[in-house]
Amino acid sequence: MGDWNDIFEEVNRTPSKSNFDHVCHKYVKALSELTKRNTIIYYSSWLSKPSAANTDINDGDMEGFLNCVHGMDCSKGLDLVLHTPGGSPNAAEGIVDYLKSKFKNDIRVIVPHMCMSAGTMIACASKEIIMGRQSCLGPIDPQFSGIPAYNIMSEFEEAKADLAAHPENAQYWAIKLQQYPAAFMKSAMDAMELSSELAKKWLGDVMFDSKKDKKKIEKIVERLNEHKRTKAHSRHLNIQLCRDIGLNVYAMEDDDELQDAILSVHHAFMVTMNATPVVKVIENQNGKKFVMIANQGRRA
Repeated sequence: MGDWNDIFEEVNRTPSKSNFDHVCHKYVKALSELTKRNTIIYYSSWLSKPSAANTDINDGDMEGFLNCVHGMDCSKGLDLVLHTPGGSPNAAEGIVDYLKSKFKNDIRVIVPHMCMSAGTMIACASKEIIMGRQSCLGPIDPQFSGIPAYNIMSEFEEAKADLAAHPENAQYWAIKLQQYPAAFMKSAMDAMELSSELAKKWLGDVMFDSKKDKKKIEKIVERLNEHKRTKAHSRHLNIQLCRDIGLNVYAMEDDDELQDAILSVHHAFMVTMNATPVVKVIENQNGKKFVMIANQGRRA
């Protein structure tokens, strides 16, 4: 196992046109063999390619999960390694419903670095979240074209209050709010409600008992979806904060071998994202993969 530089040098030493694939698969397989569980990697290149399409969680991702789960022995459970900026709550719901139906709630989510927004929602559907000191989850308020739903709601509320006191500002607000299509405010509010609803349901289905732990679940979701407290959609919720709000979190530093295996996977995929046109990979320990290439679409 190695750090980023070691993995980068290993890729360069590998005498193969598919050296990135070879190294990534090697470490995914090693992680699965260590845990004796199925492993699916979901990695996005939004950090290295911020303007690329398909870096978010979307309905197209289901093809990747179907491909990876096919042929698995689902009785071994699933470790889902997530590195994502988030995306559609509806797409997240479809992915979670599918994985839960296959693995009977025996799902752990591993977060080597960042798992934001709808990715955090998916983490709430696990029995345990594995994080490190460098890892973070994020607020679960959804985004519309990169704009947090809470910001949209706040802008409409500000307009309403200002117009009540200063009707002469109507032209300013007309220009300001015309960026939003009809019924956009309602869509933003519905998405926020859906995010909270799904997170509560999933926490009560898997990580906690929906009846016995009702107050704990409500507190967790309130903290994850409370914009006044988190301040920004990109706020990093570190391992200690995630524990403080009540999530079931295991520190990867408590198991050196597991930490090495997880971070080797992370470095291998980050090297790949930085050095190739890949924008997303969904891959399992058996070498099945679903890859999105910038400006080219899917490559199996």
